[in-house]
Amino acid sequence: MPGTWRRFLDARFRAWVLRRQGEDQLPLTLERRRIYILPTRVGVAFGVLLFLMLLAGLNYGNSLALFLTFLLAGFALVGMQLCHSNLLGAALLAARAPPVFAEAPGTLELTLGNLASQPRLQLEGAADAAAAAIDVPASAEQRLELPLAPRARGAWNLERVKLATAHPFGLFRAWTWVHTPLQLLVYPKPQGTLPMPAAPGRRPGKLAEGSSGADEWLTLRPFREGDSPRQVDWKAYAREAPLLVKEYAPPGSQLRIFEYERLSDPDLEARLSQLARWVVDAEARGEPYGLTLPGLRIAPDHGPEQRHRCLMALALFAPPGQARV
Repeated sequence: MPGTWRRFLDARFRAWVLRRQGEDQLPLTLERRRIYILPTRVGVAFGVLLFLMLLAGLNYGNSLALFLTFLLAGFALVGMQLCHSNLLGAALLAARAPPVFAEAPGTLELTLGNLASQPRLQLEGAADAAAAAIDVPASAEQRLELPLAPRARGAWNLERVKLATAHPFGLFRAWTWVHTPLQLLVYPKPQGTLPMPAAPGRRPGKLAEGSSGADEWLTLRPFREGDSPRQVDWKAYAREAPLLVKEYAPPGSQLRIFEYERLSDPDLEARLSQLARWVVDAEARGEPYGLTLPGLRIAPDHGPEQRHRCLMALALFAPPGQARV
C-alpha cells in the first residue's frame, strides 16, 4: 500500500510539473521558477538535531548552546542558498541517445554548459533509474553519459531527464525536470548462422555474365556531399530529375539482397536477428547490400547511412496488421 500511494503521488507530481513547465526545447537554461529544493535525509536529521539543541538550550538557559544552535542554523541556510545557486543558470545544450542493439545497455549523452565564472560541482543527471554526476568548469561545456537499461527491439521514448545537485554539504537537494522529446532506437540483436545470400542470378565469387572486368554499375542514389561530379547522372538531371549519383561495385564483389520472405523461421524476432546479422557482416566486408521487407524495399548501397537505414527498418518493423511501439 505505501508503494502504491508513492507511485500515485509521483505520477500526479509528474503531471503537475509537465503542465507547469510544458515541453522543453534545447538548448535550455535553468531558470529560478523551475528549480525545486528540499532537505535530504541528512538535512532532515540535521534539522531535528538543531531542534533538540534549541530545546536543551532554552530549558537550561545555556547561552553557548543557543549560540551554537543559531550558528549551525545559519550554516544550513547558507548551504541551501549555495545548493540552489549551483543549479541555477546551468544549461542543457544537447541530449541524444545513440542507437543500440537489443539486450545491450544504452547510453544517454547530455551536454551541460556553464556560463558562470565559477565552476558548478557535482551536477547530477538521472534517467531510466540511473544517475551520474560531473563537475562543469567555469565558462565551459561537459558531456555526461547516463547508462540506460537494456531493452527489446523498437523505438523507446525517454519522456524526461532529471538534473539535480546536493553540493556543497548534502543537506539540501535542488532538482529540475527537463521534458524534451528523446527516442532510443533499439536494433534487433544480430545473430544467426545462415550464410549470406547474393543477388538473384549471381553466383558467389563470380562476375556477372558478360562483365568486362571493370567496375560494375549497381544503382542510382541521391547525391551526397563529397561525391565526384563525374559520377553524377547528368542526363537524368537534365530531364529535371533530382541530382543522382551512379553507384559502382568493384569487379567480383557480391551484391547482397536480404529478403525477409526467404527466411522460413516462424519466429519473427529470429528472422529479424538473422537479417541484422547479415547487414552487420556485409557492412564490415564493405559489400553493397539491400533489404526487402513486406511493404518496404531499401535499394543496394553501403556505408554507415545504409547500415543505419537497414537496421532502423528492422527495429521498427511490424507484420501487417500489427502496430509497433
